[in-house]
Amino acid sequence: MRGRRFSGSAYLLGTLATAVVTVLASPVLLAPPVGRGWAEWHRGRAGGLLGVQAVQAAGRPAGRRDLAWALAHVTAGLPLGLAALMCLGNLLVALIALPLWWAFPAGARPTLFSFFGVRVDDWATALAGGSVQIAVLGAVAWWVLPVLARLHARLCLAVLAPSARERLTERVDVLTRSRVGVVDAHGAELRRIERDLHDGTQARLVSIAMNLGLARESLADGPGTVAAATLLRQAHETAEEAMVELRSVLQTIYPPILADRGLDGALTALATRASVPIRMQLARLGALPAAVQAVAYYVIAEALTNVTRHAAATRAGLRVERAGDVLTIEVTDDGRGGADPAAGTGITGIHRRVAALDGSVRLDSPPGGPTTLTVRIPCQQ
Repeated sequence: MRGRRFSGSAYLLGTLATAVVTVLASPVLLAPPVGRGWAEWHRGRAGGLLGVQAVQAAGRPAGRRDLAWALAHVTAGLPLGLAALMCLGNLLVALIALPLWWAFPAGARPTLFSFFGVRVDDWATALAGGSVQIAVLGAVAWWVLPVLARLHARLCLAVLAPSARERLTERVDVLTRSRVGVVDAHGAELRRIERDLHDGTQARLVSIAMNLGLARESLADGPGTVAAATLLRQAHETAEEAMVELRSVLQTIYPPILADRGLDGALTALATRASVPIRMQLARLGALPAAVQAVAYYVIAEALTNVTRHAAATRAGLRVERAGDVLTIEVTDDGRGGADPAAGTGITGIHRRVAALDGSVRLDSPPGGPTTLTVRIPCQQ
């Protein structure tokens, strides 16, 4: 407690000094990034006095809040600092000069409470009046100055604290980054599962199917082998069906073709397999995060499936380009239009996957066509 009281007085004296510096060097201190650092230093100083963690808006440039702080700092800091200087200065003078009043010339002897002009000419005045002056100034320095210092520190933190809107924006940025990290980690885990299934489970199923096929062929014909042949045939068919289902599952987890050919090659393969002619426009996309590639592939595959199954289109178009940190996908067709996301055409799934990466989906499908699906996905690394 004692150290905190002394630190309050020191804080006010420092406030006086920095307020004077702020006035004299205002053209320099109010220019970023010097002004930002000057304000942040005072934020930490005020937080240290109050024993609190000062809330800081990360990356916030100097602006009107720093100007408001400078005005408040000078307006409140100068008088408070001067008051502390006068109080502590008079207290120091009283402690040193009053006991030595007799050593001063008659016309230059110390006075009690200089604004009253009570001159010390004898020991009675020095002891009685000096004790009162030291007690009053000591009480002010002990109780009042720390309170004033804390008030100034709270004012400093209040003016420099980020607004609710800035805190919300920063929180949204943090959540967005954390969500991207979660999506990337989830994508990496899915790729690991896909590799394990592709290299392990699928290979074993292929081996089982081949062995069952060889067993069927090597089984000798005879009255006692019909039932065994039937069981082997059923087991062989079941193994092949399991492989087909596993390949379908692998496509939904993470398409192996993405790892083999990249997004460009995977989209070319999609367009080649489509039952309607597709005019493709693929720009140079550069390096894309794996999660973005997977979502883009899913969106385009689902959109082309809708064109084939529901649109009754005779031709379609696919345009994929990257502008800065945004990947734009546009799928068009000349079909009958009237696409309804609530009708189970896969649009809802597209919305969910794109929203996971903070992207946007726009569907323009008037009755009679044409239909245009535009998807934008942030793709910063």
